[in-house]
Amino acid sequence: MSVAVAPGKSSFVEPGGIEAIPLDRRHGSPWQLLATWTAPNLEFATVYVGIIAVAFFGLGFWQAMAALIIGNALGSITHGVLSSWGPRDGVAQMVLGRVAFGTRGNILPAALNTVMAGLGWFATNSVSGAFALSTLLGLPIWLSLLIIVVIQVAVAVVGHDFVQRFERYATIVLGVIFLIAVVFALGSGHLSGGAHGGPGGLGAGFGGFTVAVAAAFGYAAGWNPYAADYTRYLAPTVSRVRIGLAAGVGNFVSCTVLMAAGAAAATVADFGAGNPTELFTSAQVMPGWIGKLTLLAIFFGAISANAVNIYSGAMSFLAVGIRIPLAARRAIVAVGFGVLGFVIALIASGDPKNSYENFLLVIAYWIAPWLGVVLVDRLLRRGTRIGAFLADDARYGNAPGIIALVVGIVVSIWLFSNQTFYTGLLVAPTERFSGGFVTDYGIGDLTPLVGFVLAAVVHLALTPVFRPRRGEPLPAGGYEEPQHVDAATRA
Repeated sequence: MSVAVAPGKSSFVEPGGIEAIPLDRRHGSPWQLLATWTAPNLEFATVYVGIIAVAFFGLGFWQAMAALIIGNALGSITHGVLSSWGPRDGVAQMVLGRVAFGTRGNILPAALNTVMAGLGWFATNSVSGAFALSTLLGLPIWLSLLIIVVIQVAVAVVGHDFVQRFERYATIVLGVIFLIAVVFALGSGHLSGGAHGGPGGLGAGFGGFTVAVAAAFGYAAGWNPYAADYTRYLAPTVSRVRIGLAAGVGNFVSCTVLMAAGAAAATVADFGAGNPTELFTSAQVMPGWIGKLTLLAIFFGAISANAVNIYSGAMSFLAVGIRIPLAARRAIVAVGFGVLGFVIALIASGDPKNSYENFLLVIAYWIAPWLGVVLVDRLLRRGTRIGAFLADDARYGNAPGIIALVVGIVVSIWLFSNQTFYTGLLVAPTERFSGGFVTDYGIGDLTPLVGFVLAAVVHLALTPVFRPRRGEPLPAGGYEEPQHVDAATRA
């Protein structure tokens, strides 16, 4: 028996954790996903991907835009597909992962997403918001960081419905402000050139292009492990095509437009040193009053993004299988992430450029193989029930899935990683350095592509060997009443 709120009743703080949402508690429209996945991208972290593509990867504006569009499109297409899975079984994305990896095998991807979402993304976005507030009000970074963390955690603690409403209103307000900033950034940019007014794409080559694609993919696909979290409350009869379009388009358009602003700004301002939010909103890029308004939007944009990150990070933590027998367990976990995220953000604020670049690539390194496994596994199970494999206490294993994930991650990083702290075996001989900086990225970073393909192929090859259990055919309607998932909610 579930201790979740009774049908028809509401609670200011969303109760429970990762239990399946009953059919009589479903509500909402698929088009609300446009706002849900637009608002979190209306932040400086999105802008900064465009900045680093030009300022640090050496691309010209139009080269950068081509790379960013490819990366964003790939991450947004998969986001739309995964979003369409939520209504059928009414559970979060990382809980659905138990089917592809097994109950225990799913601990690895759920733990990775817990770290990336609840801590990594939270810290990254908090730093950009803190820089904006510090620039705007002259506050020390640590105090700005504390203010933004408290607000973010408060929004995430309340839960699903409040997060959805917050994102809906944030989309309108932040959208207007950032659109104005984008217009001025594009208008002031030297769009035929490269970094700080230099020649476009000088020395970047294929390597710089692939690194930029990987960074953009890492950002857009960074939302993929949360996708079903925000569609599990929709009725299973809602059009999956509409769900996928709303989620994918919201993600793609917002990412691409703001990254374009960042790429344009990097052709004017020198982002090699200094506070990046201050440089983006400087007089070189936009008028003073627009700059101050944009700083305010960056602050609230970080809150908008991290409300989603903390909420889904808490869901991933519970999907690991850790039982907290309290009705407010999701809220409690969200507060814990806020505390840890504050410490990590404070450390990362000392070197935002390298911290962010490395983080984006690391996200792509594990999400791409994860996608390879879950997409193939779903294809192999089309038309069958999966409810019996989702429970905390289900004794179910899927060896091909977890083996494929590990092989995809390890081999692709070992051979193709392009990080400041590790360069892959096949990448290192192709790079060139001067004065401690990369002047030629060689073959760049093919880790996400290799990881995705390798994981998908390994999973396909091993499935006939291990023959993991499959469910019975779905009923005629294509869905069934969701089963309990979170053992902590059972009486």
